[in-house]
Amino acid sequence: MEKTRIYKLYNDDDPKLDLLQIAVGIVVYALVLYIAQGIFAKLYIKSFMYAIIAAVILSVLNYTVKPLLIYWTLPLNILTFGIAYPIVNIIILKLCDFLMGSAFNISGFFSMFIIAIFISVMRIIFDNLITKNVGGR
Repeated sequence: MEKTRIYKLYNDDDPKLDLLQIAVGIVVYALVLYIAQGIFAKLYIKSFMYAIIAAVILSVLNYTVKPLLIYWTLPLNILTFGIAYPIVNIIILKLCDFLMGSAFNISGFFSMFIIAIFISVMRIIFDNLITKNVGGR
């Protein structure tokens, strides 16, 4: 009987390919953050290098803290039919803001709400266009 993995970070056939996809995914995430900074005045990132660091931090938070937050906010999401789900993304962005100090800053609750939705949508689009096509898959 074969055990299944909850989060599969590598491919059994070619682990180098999955590491490449993770690296490309982080660069795509940084690009999305940098595009969001250009569109929204309430988001400040010091440079593209800090956007890459923020992308790494956000990726780690999305794999560790976000499942717990989703579990804890499940009753609220059920009552609001999923409208409260972006609040989890806001909390993750605010944690990244706290961890990075003055190099990454988001101000205002409503702007964080809009920025979180924008980042989520752009990340889905870019992941489907770029990240999933790395290595000819």
